[in-house]
Amino acid sequence: MPFGGGNKCGCCQKTVYFAEEVQCEGKSWHKSCFLCMVCKKNLDSTTVAVHVDEIYCKSCYGKKYGPKGYGFGGGAGTLSMDTGEGLGIKPEIQAPHRPTNNPNASKFAQQAGGSDVCPRCGRTVYAAEKVIGGGNSWHKGCFRCAKCGKGLESTTVADRDGEIYCKGCYAKNFGPKGFGFGQGAGALAHSQ
Repeated sequence: MPFGGGNKCGCCQKTVYFAEEVQCEGKSWHKSCFLCMVCKKNLDSTTVAVHVDEIYCKSCYGKKYGPKGYGFGGGAGTLSMDTGEGLGIKPEIQAPHRPTNNPNASKFAQQAGGSDVCPRCGRTVYAAEKVIGGGNSWHKGCFRCAKCGKGLESTTVADRDGEIYCKGCYAKNFGPKGFGFGQGAGALAHSQ
């Protein structure tokens, strides 16, 4: 034991006496210092996550060091708009939506070196990020309506001439026109 009667606290570097000691990863902490380095919540053996010499609650640790991107939400079906800027994470700036101007809708014309190419952005589509729709392979982030930019799913996609649309935009742009073909629930509309 170092001079002063006990180990040094991993947070405040003061002596930790037995009655107030919490041990984690071979280090000693005061009970009052055993807090998340970001949100300052009290920690215990079930909620602590260690990174080098720093301790975090599992939520802050996940935001700072966990996986980033599509499909890595906060858990239990929750949505979060937290970008992590308070943790020193720079938010990704999403590129603006660009409709595809692909004259050749053939799936085989878009092969590059034996791998699929996304018709929206022109980059290679790997299996982990592949969504198939309209006869093409798309990135999950590019699988959006060409008109409104709304994210699509297999049940909401409609394709025409190698491009994909949500069902609403497809109906407005390519559906039947005229008397009796309104937008829903018995609505009547006149088109000019």
